[in-house]
Amino acid sequence: MKIIIVGAGVLGASVARSLALAGEDVLLLDRSGQGRGTSATTFAWTNANRKHDPAYQRLNVAGMAEHAVLADRLPGPRSYFRSGSLHCADPRTEPWLTGNVELLRSLDYPARWVERAEAEEIAGDVVLPEATTAIAHFPSEGYVLPELLMRSLLDDAERHGAEVSLGEVVDFGESQGKASVTLSGGEIIEADRVVLAAGRWTDALAAKAGIDIPMMTDVRRGSPIVGLLGYVTSPRLDLKCVLHTPSLNLRPAGNGHTVVQALDLNARVDPSAPVDPETAAVIAERFSAMTDAPGRPEIGFRVAIRSMPADGHTIAGPPSPGSRIYCLVTHSGITLAPILGRLAAEEIVSGETRDLLDSFRPGRFAGLSRSDLTIERPVRLGEQ
Repeated sequence: MKIIIVGAGVLGASVARSLALAGEDVLLLDRSGQGRGTSATTFAWTNANRKHDPAYQRLNVAGMAEHAVLADRLPGPRSYFRSGSLHCADPRTEPWLTGNVELLRSLDYPARWVERAEAEEIAGDVVLPEATTAIAHFPSEGYVLPELLMRSLLDDAERHGAEVSLGEVVDFGESQGKASVTLSGGEIIEADRVVLAAGRWTDALAAKAGIDIPMMTDVRRGSPIVGLLGYVTSPRLDLKCVLHTPSLNLRPAGNGHTVVQALDLNARVDPSAPVDPETAAVIAERFSAMTDAPGRPEIGFRVAIRSMPADGHTIAGPPSPGSRIYCLVTHSGITLAPILGRLAAEEIVSGETRDLLDSFRPGRFAGLSRSDLTIERPVRLGEQ
């Protein structure tokens, strides 16, 4: 089969690789190049931590396991690290963390309480907040270096015959047993299947073909899908795991660099304006409090806009039975990309459904008003 994939983010790259490995004729199109959208601005924490819907939690646990398998098979520098994560609670957030640990344990998700001394050994070269009263360790979690993962997925897809090309898809459709995409220059390319993996632009593109894929689209200040990531290049830290605290989250970024986020400050972020100097200063101050290094840290900031289906859960599958369009969009794209790429490819190639995806079909939104679908802005310990 000839299969066109629209969107070269981490989901598109993963499904392109899986389809190429299956021997299909794959064309991956993106308007601006690989990983320039949401995949370029992600905290990249692999987890199923606060995903309490049973079907969604199972899918994310499977995603974590798939990362380990992929890391052993994917050529190139290692991009996945099963480092575990630590959540440090203060008196205000301890009840919230305790409830989450109890719930996750009831789901057989690895979680344990650790003392400060052990947590400091796990975390590495950071100073845990003085106000910490409880620390939970989630040993099966980890992180990804997203740029490396993207490059390795695309390189392996091309190695197995996939073609990766620049091209802005402005329309698509299907007729007479074929699917097609229309590029901005007017060129129409036919295929046996089209996979729509365009991240946060999915709903607008799908609407051109009369397909309803409800997404969160508000990108104004205060939107739950808008956030801020800081990329710390100095001082260099020997941070050994993902670390969550009430005021700052940290993730290793390779070469001693660190990615940081302060969830409580995201409401200040305006994607249409430069980063507020006061917000930047607060994040720098919080980071400095967690290191012994003198001087002001060097931090570059990027505004992150999440790809978020309107109910917060993955959308995977054709919009209607027999359709030659396959929609694939999700939050938690880093955690889920390897498993979604493999399962979507298997469904497309075999024509048979996979049980893990049954709860996430586009048809679940039929009859629902978009006003009935809401998500909350992540602000609490361990949320994303």
